[in-house]
Amino acid sequence: MAAAQILIARLFFSRWQKLFPPGIARAIRLVLYVLWAVVAFSIVLRFHPAAYALRWTPVLLRSTLSAIGNVWGAAAVPSLAIYYLLRFFTRRPAAEHSPGRRKLIRTAGTAAALAPFAAAGFGLVLERTDFHIKEIDLPIPGLHPDLEGLRIGQLSDLHVSPWLSVADLGRAVDMLNELKPHLTLVTGDLITQVGDPLDETIRELSRLRADAGILGCLGNHEWYTRCQDYATAQAARYGMAFLRTQARLLQWGKGTLNVAGVDFQRSERIRPYLLGAEKLVVPGVTNLLLSHHPDVFPTAVRKGYDGVISGHTHGGQVTIAAFNQTLNIARLATPYVAGLYRLDGRSCYVTAGLGTIAIPVRIGAPPEITLLRLTKA
Repeated sequence: MAAAQILIARLFFSRWQKLFPPGIARAIRLVLYVLWAVVAFSIVLRFHPAAYALRWTPVLLRSTLSAIGNVWGAAAVPSLAIYYLLRFFTRRPAAEHSPGRRKLIRTAGTAAALAPFAAAGFGLVLERTDFHIKEIDLPIPGLHPDLEGLRIGQLSDLHVSPWLSVADLGRAVDMLNELKPHLTLVTGDLITQVGDPLDETIRELSRLRADAGILGCLGNHEWYTRCQDYATAQAARYGMAFLRTQARLLQWGKGTLNVAGVDFQRSERIRPYLLGAEKLVVPGVTNLLLSHHPDVFPTAVRKGYDGVISGHTHGGQVTIAAFNQTLNIARLATPYVAGLYRLDGRSCYVTAGLGTIAIPVRIGAPPEITLLRLTKA
């Protein structure tokens, strides 16, 4: 992203500013200076100690500047790639090309170069809050017959902020309640940064309804904003339990479901995944693990869990389908991007979640309200 800004500066000062009258060139130059400053600010905010140090600034200002910088920076990369491809293919006019045809090619190329910004606008205005309900069968080995068909609702990665309001969350809560789940899970990232409406978010989540109640785990943004203890205590006031290396036994008929939860597991290079989580496994019953980070799935299988329910990836947030594959930045970080994964007969479901981070845009990865149905593997 920073390299793209350097290229834009080089192109503007060496080529583009000569194409405009002096007054317009000065105005464009001023806009670029502002954008570059905003991009620099958005990069600083990605370092969580810096973001926490800036918590005294208004959250709306932080969020807006970060969004502008990230959208501009992210969209500039494919736009520049298209621009350089256009230059490569039109650098020498073919003899058979008429001036009119060449002008048409340049116009089409300009439109193509602007397409990433148009796509960002679509993802910001339309797809960002177009909540989808996704119903998934979750295969579980040795599932007790009384647990067959058990409905589990899931909300994750809410990121309630200036880019997903409490009212938006309320709409998602209503949609999930209409599905009448037996159990509802909230798998982390309630907010994005200090100053976001955590108390209002927890109050809105307290409207969730399920026969066996509301359980959950905490995400990386609870850790970044240092609100893990506070969020846990406030949720408990409303009867919701965030499981922090804890478990709950739930009974349906003669079937028993053990639901365990852990805090965000940062990286196995820093600390082994799921330390002590094997002690939460109950032999002879179905054991589910709530972990915001899906990378723990292989470790959870080794420790005896039958299923893992996760989020964290936002389904890539901006996803492009090509060659029967989905391309997104999350694929660089984890093999578990979105959907159902199987390993040694066990299952892991990774939801695309509701909210956004960095850029308030969703493309090809619509926000998701999940209903899981337990089935026998």
